[in-house]
Amino acid sequence: MGAVTVITSGKGGVGKSTTTAHTGLALAARGRRVLLLDCDAGLGCLDMLLGVSQRRVFDLSDVVSGAASPAKAIYASPLMPGLYLMPAPLHEEDLVSSSVMRQLVPALARHYDHVLIDCPAGVGTGFRSACAAADRAVIVSTPDGISTTAAAKTRGQLLEMGVSEQRLVINRFSASFFRQAHFFSDLDAVIDAAGVQLIAVIPEDSTLQAAAVSGLPPRNSPAVLAFARLALRLEGREVPLPSLQKF
Repeated sequence: MGAVTVITSGKGGVGKSTTTAHTGLALAARGRRVLLLDCDAGLGCLDMLLGVSQRRVFDLSDVVSGAASPAKAIYASPLMPGLYLMPAPLHEEDLVSSSVMRQLVPALARHYDHVLIDCPAGVGTGFRSACAAADRAVIVSTPDGISTTAAAKTRGQLLEMGVSEQRLVINRFSASFFRQAHFFSDLDAVIDAAGVQLIAVIPEDSTLQAAAVSGLPPRNSPAVLAFARLALRLEGREVPLPSLQKF
């Protein structure tokens, strides 16, 4: 059965969906069979990021209600062989319960090497549903006090739910802005504030933002290379983390 990883943060706007999409792309580029599960009911965007929005008919809520089989609600992304998506429910009221997720996700995971779950913002019902069947969590934070405080709170909520394997992604990192903003003295201070072991630093990258509307960014894009290293670490490979001077 594939590893089930929830991508979460506790705060909106830090790049959870982008992290989910590009981590999935990086894992699929390694020849893995990867399912992305969008749990952001009413606000899901992975179908647009992965190029399947025009073909979308069914979603997660249709599978749960019995209106569609899982096979009909899973779409192959044209961006990368081996990458698949089950879109989020269109309406917030169609949020899937935690108990159903604990049954559905393991059944899906039997057919994939990885299942990545895109978690909605906050630590409410949607968060608990998305995290219910996770083996581990990747907590995404930007390098500022508000985001790291949310990451720390998310860490505590995950521990209460029994998800003890957690890693931190520092997203949208710009060394020059970081030095000027004086949010923290260094990256170690960011990690300490979140209270989660670091797994990746994703640099600020304009080509990644442009890719949301124009397709895949260049393969040598700094962020794409960082996501490739993240994928390696998620599979247990020892890849050194860069120093602040690398950005």
